Amino acid sequence: MKQYYNKKFKPNYHKLEEIDINVIRLLAPNPSPFTFYGTGTYIIGKNELAIIDPGPNIGSHIEIMLKIINKKTLVHLFITHTHADHSPAAKIIKEKTRSITYGYGAYPKERYESQFEEGHDLDFKPDIKLKDGDIVKGPDWTIRAIHTPGHTSNHMCYGLEENSILFTGDHIMGWSTTVIIPPDGDMTAYMNSLRKLLSLNYKVYYPTHGSPIKEPKKFVKALIAHRKMREYQILKELFNKSQSIKEMVSKFYKTTDKRLWPAAEKSILATLISLENRGKVTTLGGKNTRWKLTSK
Repeated sequence: MKQYYNKKFKPNYHKLEEIDINVIRLLAPNPSPFTFYGTGTYIIGKNELAIIDPGPNIGSHIEIMLKIINKKTLVHLFITHTHADHSPAAKIIKEKTRSITYGYGAYPKERYESQFEEGHDLDFKPDIKLKDGDIVKGPDWTIRAIHTPGHTSNHMCYGLEENSILFTGDHIMGWSTTVIIPPDGDMTAYMNSLRKLLSLNYKVYYPTHGSPIKEPKKFVKALIAHRKMREYQILKELFNKSQSIKEMVSKFYKTTDKRLWPAAEKSILATLISLENRGKVTTLGGKNTRWKLTSK
């Protein structure tokens, strides 16, 4: 997948950048191994604003947004999912403006498994719950909601119909593959959501992290092939002997920043669960769970 990523993205944390007709981007100053250069907030429209992923609770980021929001302006806040680098700013904007929040739904707290750097915004509940295919219209924009579970069960992509743009949140990123963290993260659902996008015809994807994706179908096909390659690698390793997830990560991700290995372990676990559900692998149990093929 490396050849498909564009890491020449130039961060600008203080300036609104016009990226398309009627669309500007503001980058939050929260760079990390999980967020690349930070969270990209997209602001659409003139009379009523649609804001995709208002971002983390960082004062300077929120202040810039508030400066362009007229007190009489109605603001529509669209949340792709409830990781803490995407949705918390919505609460502050709602307190200070006329705003409506939209999303698939709150994060299912009972499925909250672990605390990675991004964490979850466990307090967010949308004013309006969106279903797959729902349309929200403003005076000069139309947003289509596309449910894409996998990274999280409540993940949504949003299509800007007038511009043929798809805002992909963390479902598809411009700099790295997406982390899938069970139990809420689901690799089978993620793969199905990737295939779902192949049936759509948006001309460009704008992820929340990283550069725009200008050949979206080619990119999605490469992502699917990459995940299939990882399945093949796992099955090949387990053909020789049973192994733990840590053993597999040390082989598959030896050139990856070790700060990301815990997240890589979760994605490997998600792949193993998908393979287990299809009857291809099983666990041996124990403290340091090992996995094996169900048969050779």
